[in-house]
Amino acid sequence: MWAVLVAGGVFVVVSGLLPGADAREIALDRGAPVIGFLVAITILAELADRAGVFDAAATWCARVAAGSTARLFLLIAVLATATTAVMSLDTTAVLLTPVVLALAARIGVRPLPFALLVVWLANTGSMFLPISNLTNLLALQREHVSTYEFVVRMALPATVAVLVTVGYLFVLFRKDLSGRYAIPAAVRAPDGWTFWVCAAACVGLVPLILLGVAPWLAGALCAVVATAVFAVRDRSALGWYLLPWRLIGLTTGLFLVVITIAEHGLTDLLGHLMGDSPLRAVVVAALSSNVVNNLPAYLAMEPAIPVGDGTQHFAVLLGTNAGPLVVIWGSLATLLWRERCKARGVDISWRTFGLVGLGGVPLVLAASTVALLLTAQPGVTST
Repeated sequence: MWAVLVAGGVFVVVSGLLPGADAREIALDRGAPVIGFLVAITILAELADRAGVFDAAATWCARVAAGSTARLFLLIAVLATATTAVMSLDTTAVLLTPVVLALAARIGVRPLPFALLVVWLANTGSMFLPISNLTNLLALQREHVSTYEFVVRMALPATVAVLVTVGYLFVLFRKDLSGRYAIPAAVRAPDGWTFWVCAAACVGLVPLILLGVAPWLAGALCAVVATAVFAVRDRSALGWYLLPWRLIGLTTGLFLVVITIAEHGLTDLLGHLMGDSPLRAVVVAALSSNVVNNLPAYLAMEPAIPVGDGTQHFAVLLGTNAGPLVVIWGSLATLLWRERCKARGVDISWRTFGLVGLGGVPLVLAASTVALLLTAQPGVTST
């Protein structure tokens, strides 16, 4: 897939479908900050995983739950939401998924509810901070709102989306969550210095972002801290493999190809479908995301939103972030999640994934859309 998108990006530029000046503007003004953050957060997440941060966090959840599968489910939900909010949905999909599945195998609980919980929260939990999802970073670029304004506006819809997600999956898998398990032993970190420094670097992202530091710079600073401790304690962990070459190519190709298609009629079509209604915007964004993937859907819809119309813009974000959970290709995070599941021997069929999505996505979108509209009332910060 990534090779096709890279080739497509080259083609639209070379063929003139996307003029060179437009391509340079897209790459430098819009693509560079997003890709810069993507590279930084990937390096930080990989090194944190190497330091044992995710494994320790998941095992801590299992020990605190004290043998109750239901309590463990809720604690993993908190962990997945926090990981998504602070380190992006792709980190949750790629690094937290195998850790949670390994824990499920170790303590003997059914992996399906926990696997679905992680991927659902990777998507529905990606609205708390600008760094939680690449679409959020793109929205900030266009609307020119501060991180504080973004957080205030999306706090309620994001919280509602997470609560409905957890409640829906808990009810759906209540039989699997009614049992007990043997409490696992505590996990010892491979190296204390790398563990605590990487954990602090992950947590440190939040205050930096809230203080207004550019996401790419905040991510780079935290990645440098993690890299420095490994340079001293374990240089074997450092290498070119840390750079997400495939994701860089895929993201760049998506930018160029989708913006070209958008300029040749797709944006006009989607703009006509959503009109000026936030509800229609959520629905169109969710449907488009399940058809073509959420990042292309956002890029195609964004130009149709009047600059300064915060409610409409956040409605599109809501649909593209929380909506793509009916088909496997709805978001890149879901595709990465499925690869990690299969690598752990957990094969979740498209049919199962789709049926769960068809039952839950309308609930999540309906409740969070109401919450979004409430934040637009007088007296509440809005854009």
